[in-house]
Amino acid sequence: MAECSENGSNGAVASRETVIAEVVFKAGRIGIYAVPSNLAVKPESYVVVEADKGSDLGKVIQVGSAFMDPQAKSEVKNVLRTATAADMQTLNENREKEEKAVRSCKEKILKHKLNMNLVDAEYQLDHNKLTFYFTSDDRVDFRSLVRDLASQYRTRIELRQIGVRDAARHIDSYGSCGCQLCCTVFLKKFENITTQYIKDQLIPTNPSRLTGICGRLKCCLSFERDYYIDELNKYPTVGTRVRTPAGKGYVEKIDIFNGVIYVRLKDEIEKFPIEEIRNELVNA
Repeated sequence: MAECSENGSNGAVASRETVIAEVVFKAGRIGIYAVPSNLAVKPESYVVVEADKGSDLGKVIQVGSAFMDPQAKSEVKNVLRTATAADMQTLNENREKEEKAVRSCKEKILKHKLNMNLVDAEYQLDHNKLTFYFTSDDRVDFRSLVRDLASQYRTRIELRQIGVRDAARHIDSYGSCGCQLCCTVFLKKFENITTQYIKDQLIPTNPSRLTGICGRLKCCLSFERDYYIDELNKYPTVGTRVRTPAGKGYVEKIDIFNGVIYVRLKDEIEKFPIEEIRNELVNA
């Protein structure tokens, strides 16, 4: 068996373990950064990291290790230092400036008659870049708007089109449950929620209750879906003809929490514990 030294006997460079940190920025934007060996970071701490032609500030949410070859490591940006009180003050000042930038940009959007809905703005820590987030149903030619903004703010301007779910994350609001939106608290990635999720959980179709503030089906419909699917596998499906102690009938409704099945027997519906029903199909 061939052995590999530090430089690799086959010419390849061996991978080395690298400490990496997962850092979250405004509205849930997440990046992975390499942590220098002389720097100790921990979750919930704020750090300054390398960014496009400058630096940015975010909060560490996870710290771990990974084996990375030198080429891959060179492509990962680094944590520069832990945030100072001056850095945090700059961050707070940036948030105030972002609110003003949003108001100004909305006026310019009306001026240029663009079909776009501005959602938020985000300054890079060092002001080397100002990003505006927007939603739109169509492609938008915003070149004239970018020139207008660049002449006002004298920095690099980026306009980024996002989806309605990401827009809801930027708003940082509350759902109909009374809790803060899941996407602003802990969800890192959005799942494609379809009407099949509703059917799998036997939920009555009620758009006003199942739709989030983003106008899409609620993300929480995915939280218990696996449990429902596992439990429903123990039951005959609705519409199946089954045998019961009272005779043959058709499954009308299933209650997995109480372990009962509602069966239509001629013109009446009766409920039976799942143990009393033979699950095999009955020939018509």
